[in-house]
Amino acid sequence: QEYLDFRKERSRMLLSRRNQLLLEFSFWNEPLPRRGPNIYELRTYKLKPGTMIEWGNNWARAIKYRQENQEAVGGFFSQIGELYVVHHLWAYKDLQSREETRNAAWRKRGWDENVYYTVPLIRTMESRIMIPLKISPLQ
Repeated sequence: QEYLDFRKERSRMLLSRRNQLLLEFSFWNEPLPRRGPNIYELRTYKLKPGTMIEWGNNWARAIKYRQENQEAVGGFFSQIGELYVVHHLWAYKDLQSREETRNAAWRKRGWDENVYYTVPLIRTMESRIMIPLKISPLQ
């Protein structure tokens, strides 16, 4: 009964819920436990329908520019739920290292070309900074 009461109370607080089933891009690193402290950036891209293969082909080349500092945690795409959604998860020591790492990518020959080809595929994009809970294997 206590659980049923909790569910009823929780449903009054829940405004919306969205579920997705994601698959990992084969060219990306598998997410592994990390020592911290780190912050994480979750970048979400909603692509134009029909562009997932082109996106994946470009990012298979582009990821090499972003693995030097081991900031690339994982890359995923939606399989069930809202389709043509891509999530990239990045780890940084702090916001300053995020800025430095992202700026360094622009100084690498070829990064700008990959961005040039992927930007037209995007409908919307979002960036969220997350701090891991103590129980998370990603610290």
